[in-house]
Order: sequence, then C-alpha cells, then structure tokens
Amino acid sequence: MDVMGDKATLFETGRFVQPSGEEATPDQGRDKTAEAVETVETEETETVETAETGETAETGEAVEEMRLRLAAEAGDDEATSVLGAMLLRRGDLDGAEPYLRAATAAGDRAAANNLGVLLHQRGYADEAAGWWRIAAVAGSAAAAHALGRHCRECGDEPAAEYWLRQSAEQGHALGAYALADLLEHRGDPAAERWMRAAAERGHREAAYRLARALDRRDAQDSEGDNGVSTSAEAEQWYRQAAARGHRRASLHLGAILERRGDLKEAGRWYLTSAKDGEARAACALGFLLRDAGDTENAAIWWLRAAQDGDGNAANALGALHAERGQTQTAERWYRAAMDAGDDNGAYNLGLLCAEQGRTAQAEQWYRRAAYAGHREAANALAVLLLQVGDTAGAEPWFSKAAEAGSVDAAFNLGILFAGRGEEKIALRWYERAAAAGHTEAALQVGIARLRDGDEPEAERHLRCAAGGGSAEAAYRLAAVLDARRPPQPAHELGEIVHEKTECEEWYERAAQQGHRRAQVRVGMLAAARGDVVEAARWYREAAEAGSRNGAFNLGLLLAREGSEPEAVVWWTRAADDGHGRAALRLALVYARRGELAEGQRWADRAVSLGPGEVAERAARLRDALRQELTA
Repeated sequence: MDVMGDKATLFETGRFVQPSGEEATPDQGRDKTAEAVETVETEETETVETAETGETAETGEAVEEMRLRLAAEAGDDEATSVLGAMLLRRGDLDGAEPYLRAATAAGDRAAANNLGVLLHQRGYADEAAGWWRIAAVAGSAAAAHALGRHCRECGDEPAAEYWLRQSAEQGHALGAYALADLLEHRGDPAAERWMRAAAERGHREAAYRLARALDRRDAQDSEGDNGVSTSAEAEQWYRQAAARGHRRASLHLGAILERRGDLKEAGRWYLTSAKDGEARAACALGFLLRDAGDTENAAIWWLRAAQDGDGNAANALGALHAERGQTQTAERWYRAAMDAGDDNGAYNLGLLCAEQGRTAQAEQWYRRAAYAGHREAANALAVLLLQVGDTAGAEPWFSKAAEAGSVDAAFNLGILFAGRGEEKIALRWYERAAAAGHTEAALQVGIARLRDGDEPEAERHLRCAAGGGSAEAAYRLAAVLDARRPPQPAHELGEIVHEKTECEEWYERAAQQGHRRAQVRVGMLAAARGDVVEAARWYREAAEAGSRNGAFNLGLLLAREGSEPEAVVWWTRAADDGHGRAALRLALVYARRGELAEGQRWADRAVSLGPGEVAERAARLRDALRQELTA
C-alpha cells in the first residue's frame, strides 16, 4: 500500500485570506483621516459646514465666489461663512481664515466648526478644539464629532464618548461611526446599534464593518456547516459598501457570489476591487479566469497581485510556470510567495525539488513549512523520510500533520502501524481518515470489519470507498452482496430470468476501472447467462492485463467454441503464470495430439502447481504418459 502525499500538487489557500487585524485596512485609514479633520471631505463625510442653510447657487464656481465676496464685503455674515468654507474646501487656508474668523465673531457656528478644521490642518489641535467646543455647544453635530475625535486622540475617552454621542444622536453619520468604533474597542454590545445607524446614513466603512460583524456571527452559528454561510443582511451591507467604492467590501461580495455559483457577477466585483488596488481581489479574479480556461489573463492578474505582495498569487504563478515546465521561473515565484510570508511557498518549493529528484533540498523546504505549521508539508516531509527508511523520523511528522487535520497523514499513520502489526492502532487512524472522506482509508476499515465478521459495518465503509472511486472496494462490496444473493428464480417454461443485480453493477464498475478479478467475475456472469461475446471480451481484458484466471477462462471459452489452437496460447500464458488447471488442460491437449513428451512436461508442471485435486489428476495422467513413452 502506498502512502498518500508523495505526489501532492499545488496547495492553494483559497481565493483570498482575511489577514489578522483587518480593521487597519487602507480603506478604513482613508476614511478615518477624513473624519478626523472634516475638511474638504470624501464622499463619506459631510461638506464643510456652512451657515445653517448651506445653500449655493447653481451657477459656475467663479461666479458664485464673486457673488459671495460682494455679499461678504457688504456685511452679510452668512455669505462670509460660506465663502470661508468654499476657500477652505479648495485648500486656500490663508484666504479662508479671515472670512471664517469674521463669521465666527458674528456668532456663526458653522464658521466656528470650519475654523477649527482650518486650525487643525495648520497643526494647532488645541486651538481647533476650542472652536469645535464653541460650535458643538451651539449645536453643531459636525463640531461635536470633531471634538470627540480630538478627545479620543488625547486619551480622554469619557469626554470623547460624550461628544461623539452628542453628534450621533443628532443623526451625524461620522459621529455614529466614531462612537461605534469607540464602543467596539471596549467590547460594548451597543457598538452594533451605532454602526448600523452610521451604515443606514450611507457611511461605507460602517456598512463594511457591520457586514463583517454579521458575517463572523453567521460563521460561528453555522460552524457545523463549514462556516461558509452568509446572511442576506450581511450581503446587503457588503453591497452597500461596495456600491460606494469600498474595495474590501467588493472583494467579500465577490467571494459570496462565487460560492453561490454566480461567477459572472463575482468577476465584476473582483474586477472593481482589483482596479482599486486590492491585491487579494486580483488574485481571486485570476483563479476565476483560470477556472474558466483563460490562463493568460489569469496570469496577468496574478502578476499584478504578486507584485503587490500577495503570496497566494505568487504561488499560483509558480504553479502555472511549473505546469509549463518553466521550473526556474516557478521557483522564483515560490520564493516570492515565501518572502511574502506565505508558507505554501516553501511547501511548493519542496514539491518542485522532489519532482526534480533534489531530495535534500526538498526536505529542507518541507521542514521550513512544516515548522511553520503547514500540515501538508509535515505529511510530505514524513513521506520523504519514510521513503529513505527513516521510520522513526517520519512518525512524529505524520502525527503532527494528522492532529492538524491532514487526512492523508492520518491514513499514512494507519499504514505505519499496520506495518508494525499494531492493527488496532492502525484501524483507529484509518477510521479517522475514513470519517473525513478518505477513500483508501474507508477501504481498509471495510476490509478490517470483514475480517472481524462485522458485515453491516464493512458494507457501509466499502460503499463509501466504492462511491469514492476505489475499484478494490467496488469488487469487495460486490463479493459481499454476491454471497448473500439468493438463487435466480426460473421462468415457468424453464428459462432463467435474468435481471442485473446490484452486485453485478458493482462488479462491472470495478471491471471498468481495470480491476482484473472483477473483469473475470463479470465474464463468468456473462458466460452463465449465455452471452459468449461479452464473456470473451471481459476475459480477454483481464488476461491481457495479466490475470491468469482470465487467460484460463478465455481458453475454456475458445475451446468450447472450437478454437483450440488459440485456447492453447492462453492456457500456456496462464500456466506460465502458475495456473495449475491451465497446465493440466495443456497436458490433456498434447496427450490427445500424441505429443506425449510435451504432455508429460505439462502434467509435471500441473502436479507442482496444484491445487490438490488438480495435482492428483495430473499425477495419474503423467504416470499414464510415462508408461506410454516407455512401452
């Protein structure tokens, strides 16, 4: 029995992997910067606050600016505030400051808030906080948010919570998000309420983080179902964030759609995210294209992702070049994956070296990945050690891999203990691997249960293994079913009524997979129902594959059909492979032909091969031929 894992292929980690500490994402960093200063803000934030109405004409900006300047010079406080906000938004701090100070002096709270923004940009955080406090006390939600952020940055969390709550309760999206972030940091369950409030007001980062929280909860609730379900609500929030340009939301939405089988839409979201610079989305898009047969474009996206530091994409590129026989390029990409912190890079380097016969280097890379916790590398290392005869060194690595969840390693431990004669321990490991769907392990459990006389349990495991594609399991299952099959009923006119039974179907499945004993058995069943052509076909397939029983039965069939010369050819092949009955048949043929010496030679051969009944008949024939030759 061969160990499993010595011919492993590229170990993929999936379309994308969520890194630890995911809250510190580029998207989030961009949003938080906007929230902190409330200047010319992103589409996630409100505009720089104007005097209560915030009204602007629909004429061109230059015309509007001229109108505001004239009004400000005429003493219009609201126009002064709006003009200051316009210049601040444009980045003209020097031009904006006198207008904002004038409007603030006139009691405009929006100007006070925006003056705080301007001072914060100049680096005067404490002075900015003073103006934000004035505006917040006057009822400005934007100023309360900015002041709350300032207090948090200064480490005054009670004050931060107070002002952020003031902002959030006034319906300010950024205030609700910042409050949720603060409460979430403390582990306060109320965080979800405010994150939802921010998301409902269009805050894309809040929508994304709410979706992630719901997703994690769904994964915990459906842990028994491999944790892959995503609720409709989580998907809805991913969609809202993705529609507003959140690249990680687009990535997760693409993954949800791909799992569902909606590959076209998944590809669109992966593409959107990848174009925004998300390396994992570029990697996932590459896999999607590869699965569709477009390896050229897959390579383009993998290259883009790998250049941005995605180890999984580098691994995929390595595998692609390895398949093309470009081993040096493949090795370069595997090393790049390893440098990116992906342990699969070391594992795949080990595979590459093993295929090239560079055993020492393969062991080195397997060890590196195995020490990092890569279970398939641990199994491959154990296989390699076993192949060079280091059983003692292999066992702990098999154990480590099996405990980490490697099904192949559990099966290999079964082989290891079975080889030592420790059948009970071997069976435990076989059962563990079989429970995880390992076909060969299920076969071994089935064989062990048959040996113990537990036929129902044996049948269950043999069915699992046969369903998984094991020809040997299909044959053994057929034999179990065959043994309990009742005799076929006879037709009232004396003709046998034949209906294909389940055991025959399993025999045929095994035979079609090249199982020689099953082929002989299918041939025998065909011969029993009078289908000589079908019987001959299966006997011939078995015989040509090296089955001596197949060769013997084919000879019998040909002899009955009058083709004795061809039958002799197949009997000779069977007898040369140690088939006693075939040797006896040859002795009889040559005796009838008068070739007594040749007949005696085959009779001697039949005596030595047996079984007992054949040996007894062959001895009598040999003695008779000997008498004829000496007469």
